[in-house]
Amino acid sequence: MTLEITGKNIDITPAIRERFEFKFNKLEKLQVPLIKKHIMISKEPNKLFKIEASIGIAGGQLVASAEHEDLFGAITDLYQKLDRQLKKQAHKPNSRRASHSEKPAQAEAEDATEYDDKVEFDEA
Repeated sequence: MTLEITGKNIDITPAIRERFEFKFNKLEKLQVPLIKKHIMISKEPNKLFKIEASIGIAGGQLVASAEHEDLFGAITDLYQKLDRQLKKQAHKPNSRRASHSEKPAQAEAEDATEYDDKVEFDEA
């Protein structure tokens, strides 16, 4: 899939495009298919570069943004945020929360009888 790069108050040079393609090739090694990749680069009046990325994946959409004084520093920050999100998405099926959240029925029954035996009431 092609990489869409939009520039606001900045021209997209071949070096910028090449840097983004290099970073996105590294993201694709996580074996999560990237469906639609769109990046918006703008130069703010306060001399900061702001980059916003929107990536469509099979389970939803990833969105990240980064601001930095240096354009290539902002690209690196953006890459790190997207990498973290993609790793979380890639390992989501393996998480323990979904498969181990419920106790077995037998253990719950044993716990209930254990507490019933220990409770004593004073009758006055």
